[in-house]
Amino acid sequence: MPEHRSGFACFVGRPNAGKSTLTNALVGRKIAIASSKPQTTRHVVRGIITRPDGQLILIDTPGLHKPRTLLGERLNMLVYDTWAEVDVIGMCFPANEKVGPGDKHILGEIKALSQRPKLIALVTKIDLVPKQHVLQRMVAIDEVAKELGIEWEAIVPVSAATGEQVDVVADELLRILPEGPVYYPDGEVTDEPEEALMGELIREAALEGVRDELPHSIAVVIDEVVPREDRPEDKPLTDVYASIIVERDSQKGIIIGHKGERLREIGTAARLQINKLLGTRVHLHLHVKVLKEWQRDAKQLGKLGF
Repeated sequence: MPEHRSGFACFVGRPNAGKSTLTNALVGRKIAIASSKPQTTRHVVRGIITRPDGQLILIDTPGLHKPRTLLGERLNMLVYDTWAEVDVIGMCFPANEKVGPGDKHILGEIKALSQRPKLIALVTKIDLVPKQHVLQRMVAIDEVAKELGIEWEAIVPVSAATGEQVDVVADELLRILPEGPVYYPDGEVTDEPEEALMGELIREAALEGVRDELPHSIAVVIDEVVPREDRPEDKPLTDVYASIIVERDSQKGIIIGHKGERLREIGTAARLQINKLLGTRVHLHLHVKVLKEWQRDAKQLGKLGF
């Protein structure tokens, strides 16, 4: 009987290296939000890929960064905790950026782990550059590994946007995993609760086009999800009540926008994604609340799930 491999992997890399987008491409469904803003990912999301030859559980983690708040410190701890638990770490190097000090810093942190997982290098966003550039990145990535005294199990170029080589990444990750059982039932793609996913989709919509200092101040809480009564069976409707949390009154004004225009845009974008997630129409009720300096307040962080 052919062996069945299973285990856990996570992607690491600088902000905007394509970690969440690659996670979604491998799972085949949106489970992790993606944004060009650093530290978009705030909590651990598990994506599950089940095949006849094995099961891969992908853990999407926050990016490692220099923390400026208590929230930042807690996000970094999440990263280190995840590294200690996975079988494989996939280091993402964007093809359109040179290998730099940030990459070496992350690899240095991984090298210092007492029990180091196996390592695979992924050259992401290969659709953005000519093939020659991809080859140059692969050579540079190989040289960095030699310089730091680490070893890659494989170096794989990939584009999550076009799907090119996504199946090869899955093959390589499964190949590296140990033999093991099926952890999740077939057909399950994440263990993330629907409410948490809804909150993330609203936060993703709120992050679009906001100023640099604002993304870290935004959190979302789902207050209530209520199926609308007296609806025909073939046309269900769900009311979703959610609060967008910011730290200052000025930020509340930015989120709401002129005559509520920005908040309506956020609601429209998020509603379309939540419709897809639930497979039913939703009516989204958004409110903006100010919680002063919540990123630095241990009590508020606890209430918000950090």
